[in-house]
Amino acid sequence: MSVRLGYGLNGFAGHRLVDACSVVSALGYEGVGLTLDQPHLDPYGDLPSQVAHARRCLEANGLASVVETGSRYVLDPWRKHEPTLVSDEGRERRVDLLRRAVRIAFELGSEGVSCWSGTAPAGVGADVLWRRVVDGLGPVLDDAAKMGVPVCVEPEPGMFLATLDDVLALRERLGQPEHLRVTLDLGHLVCNEPRTPADTVRHAGALLGNVQVDDMVRDVHEHLELGTGELDLDSVLGALVEAEYAGLACVELPRHSHAAPVVAASTMEALRASLDRLGLAAATRSAR
Repeated sequence: MSVRLGYGLNGFAGHRLVDACSVVSALGYEGVGLTLDQPHLDPYGDLPSQVAHARRCLEANGLASVVETGSRYVLDPWRKHEPTLVSDEGRERRVDLLRRAVRIAFELGSEGVSCWSGTAPAGVGADVLWRRVVDGLGPVLDDAAKMGVPVCVEPEPGMFLATLDDVLALRERLGQPEHLRVTLDLGHLVCNEPRTPADTVRHAGALLGNVQVDDMVRDVHEHLELGTGELDLDSVLGALVEAEYAGLACVELPRHSHAAPVVAASTMEALRASLDRLGLAAATRSAR
């Protein structure tokens, strides 16, 4: 077993979807993280035609997918990432987006939908925030169960659900539904978890449904290469294999669209080098 490598298409914002899929596939990636946003798939545009086009792009290039919902301004052109599941106002708009994401993932045959809680507003107590998250995710999870689409909640630094333990507590509050799983961003594990990144992956275990590698990169080569950056990539990739994680591990570099093909190629080299050091063959197609 090895790791299925993917690439987040929010790092190809300057490319048409068809071209982004072609480049990612040609570099040997197995799948994509498809963020619902301009220019690739607007969740509030003409969904039937857009979803049909996206499915053709994915199928033509043999790419699996995970639907990502972290677009910065898809709901509010003035406020980044707002409203969220914990906002004082407008939470129903986030719920609507997540329900749309589940439907889109179902129609695309995607492996899951990834989301997060949002940043807690000032002066709101934990009990109220928990109730907002639980109530907001309720209808989303109902849809997910009916359609067989896993919803993967990501702990994010600075958000209400900030750590893996917070997401596990959410599962407890919701009765541990099978279709509620975990997204881990490997870069966030370095700064935000009480355990080592590898131990955090192990602790998530079979609940791990989505992996991002990672959105904190200043210099992709420095950060990903073992011993020269903050993340021991060999250790954490080894932990994914040990945990028998079968989902996609998608590179997420949304600030690198200006050099997307070059960055995607060099990142693939770094990831393959890490897998080689672990004695694992990358679970990717040969670059064309």
